[in-house]
Amino acid sequence: MYEFTTMGWLKHVIFHPIEGFEDLRWKKQGSMKVSMGIVVLLFVAMVANRQLLGFAFNTAYTKIFNIVPLLVQSVVYFFTWVIANWSVCTLLDGEGRLKQICINSAYALVPYIVGVFVMVFASNFLVLDEAIWLNAIYYLGLGWSVLLMFQAMKAVHQYTVLKTLASMILSLVAMLLILFLVILLLSLFQQVYVFIYSIYTEISYRIRG
Repeated sequence: MYEFTTMGWLKHVIFHPIEGFEDLRWKKQGSMKVSMGIVVLLFVAMVANRQLLGFAFNTAYTKIFNIVPLLVQSVVYFFTWVIANWSVCTLLDGEGRLKQICINSAYALVPYIVGVFVMVFASNFLVLDEAIWLNAIYYLGLGWSVLLMFQAMKAVHQYTVLKTLASMILSLVAMLLILFLVILLLSLFQQVYVFIYSIYTEISYRIRG
């Protein structure tokens, strides 16, 4: 076991994930403030990738900027993953608490976030023929984060390799179900609002008439 500062623990789990996440669990370390900061940085990275990517590589239409899809792809997806994983692993006798899952999941995203920022920065100096380097940076960060996420979930729930893999797949399925239900609920509320507003408008016209 080791003793680190708050940021020291973050560095420890990134570069030594196997023992790092185990130490993080048994020492009951990890900061929710740092985790929320990472989630904010994830959102900022999404925005940077959308708006600041080099002209030669940016195929997005930037005249109209809509922040909502980026918010969904970062913050909403993250918290949906946390809730889905907690729900699934509670049924599968996982030992991780909601706070631990949130912290571990956020810490695992750091290489991906760093990779996106480095890719965005490099894209403003490279030409189109050198796109392979941007792809290498992006997928290196993504792959690293996937491996960290696997080890994070394995450590926090004290699962075997196969059970960790199965729980992550089930968590992704649960994410889809949660998002589907949320969209269905929002659609229902919208229809109720339109119905009530229509009745209100009709009554107002009759009263005035």
